[in-house]
Amino acid sequence: MSCWDTIADYGLRSLGIGERLLPREDFTLCQQFTLIGSGMLWNIYFGTLALITGFFLATAVALGKASRNRVLRKLSEWFIFVFRGSPLFIQFFFAYFLFLLLKQSTGMFSALSSAWAGALVVLFLNTAAYTGEIFYGALQSVPKGDVEAADAYGMSGWSRFRRVIWPTMLRLAWPAYTNEAIFLFHATTLVFFSGFPALQQKGDALYYASYFADKTFNPFVPYPILAGYFILLTLLIVSIFGLINRRLNRHLPQDRRPRLKFRPNLLR
Repeated sequence: MSCWDTIADYGLRSLGIGERLLPREDFTLCQQFTLIGSGMLWNIYFGTLALITGFFLATAVALGKASRNRVLRKLSEWFIFVFRGSPLFIQFFFAYFLFLLLKQSTGMFSALSSAWAGALVVLFLNTAAYTGEIFYGALQSVPKGDVEAADAYGMSGWSRFRRVIWPTMLRLAWPAYTNEAIFLFHATTLVFFSGFPALQQKGDALYYASYFADKTFNPFVPYPILAGYFILLTLLIVSIFGLINRRLNRHLPQDRRPRLKFRPNLLR
């Protein structure tokens, strides 16, 4: 079987398209690159959807924490505290067993016991908590002069927030938010270790890397391949977020525009 045939058979296997059975012997580099790359589709799925949905919840949480309303402020503070104060790995297990109980009580929550929905919810809430704290810090750092200038122009309420406060908050928070986005995509590998099952061997990239490591008794081939895919994904994220950062700071002189710096989180 040529490498092109392998790509055609296994390129979309993680989505249930193509060859159903995994290779059992004579493992080639092409098979490992193809299947691990196929599993990356799930990591990209988890990271992208959690990042997009978490962005909007994080904005609401940041505004809630900065609110004068005591109820909103306390709800936001406890939401951030719970999800930042507990390990993501534990959150996966707790959510899985909670969703199983809900599934037993009513069929409405049956989808949440699967990785594609349940693990996504956990990642969504986790990144919303971390991002909410980042946005809150940026919100507190918005220069008062900008707000006073908006008041002088007659802006108030939603108009002032949309045109002055929110863009400034994003501009200040974007470098830290970029690092959170990178770590979120890296954290998607924890889905493999969580209780959420990989139905019909439709797993993520780490699932296939572990499969080849177990079958070949050689972890020094599949895991570096997996790391290489995530390095490429990180470079893509940095490039996309760099373009957005440039857009947010387009009004500043070239020498005053902050540059993005990748600072990996060693602990979550």
